[in-house]
Parts: sequence; C-alpha cells; structure tokens
Amino acid sequence: MTPYWVFGYGSLIWKPPPHAVEQRSGYVKGVVRRFAQSSIDHRGTPDAPGRVVTVIEAVDWHRLAGSTPHDDDDDLVWGIAYRIDPEQEDEVRRYLEIREQNGYTCHDAPVYRTGRDGEVVAIEQASIWIGKLDNPAFVGFEPLSTVARIIHERVGPSGPNKALVKAL
Repeated sequence: MTPYWVFGYGSLIWKPPPHAVEQRSGYVKGVVRRFAQSSIDHRGTPDAPGRVVTVIEAVDWHRLAGSTPHDDDDDLVWGIAYRIDPEQEDEVRRYLEIREQNGYTCHDAPVYRTGRDGEVVAIEQASIWIGKLDNPAFVGFEPLSTVARIIHERVGPSGPNKALVKAL
C-alpha cells in the first residue's frame, strides 16, 4: 500500500491533520504561495471575506501579476509533509475535504529536499491543495496595500485575519 502523505503550506503547518505518524520538511516545485484566496469560512465572513494563503501554479501567477519568471527565481513552496496512519487514511481524507473546502482542489505532487547530495525527491507523492484560477474564492493578483488592509481589518470564525500572518 502506498503511504498517504499530506503537504501543508499554511495552517496545516501549525495545525496538522489528525493521525499523522511522521513529518518531513520539504518543498513542492512549480507553485507559489500567495494571499490570493478569499475566506468566508475561517478568516472572514460572507459580507467581509478575509484572505488566506493559497498555492497556485507559478506560471499562472506570473501571468496574473504581469511578471516574468527569471532563471534564478525559485517557484517553489516550503512546508511540512505528514504521513498518515494507513488505518485512518479514509477518515483523514474526509476531514481534509471539509477543512480545505471553499475553492481548493486536491493534487498529487512530489516533495523535494536538499542535502549533501543536492536536491532529491523526499516523498514521491503527497496531496496538496491548490487554488485554481476558475475557483470562485480565488481573488487573483491584488496590490499589496489592498491585501494588507483586508488582512488587518477582517475577522472570521477562526479569528482575526492578521493572526494568520503572525502564525506563518
């Protein structure tokens, strides 16, 4: 049986999924992490959505932001991968589908690490939740001043939006 790994890049770092029996730090390539996802269920409300970090494909973000990736850019996201107890895999999958609702889609990706031997694949396949451009909660590129104002002002069921920034 292939181990079930979950890659966390936001709140999953400090609030891991249940039944994690191992964790490894690493990164996923070809994606970027941005405050580009509205949150009506955690860090905001339907009347005043907050912002949470989402991971999107780097090529999509560069197009939206009007930027050009450079050879020295690292379009990757660091995080923690958690191996889930095989006997609890179905429960954890259901839990994460609820937790990561509001516009994320689940994808599989390799997790890399670096060491004395250079870059290596640490985990062949981990589930990662990615925001897509057609996702209704995806807000796209916004000026930094707009994102900062929203994060400073908004509050949702999980607390003030600015607490998320401090936790990251």
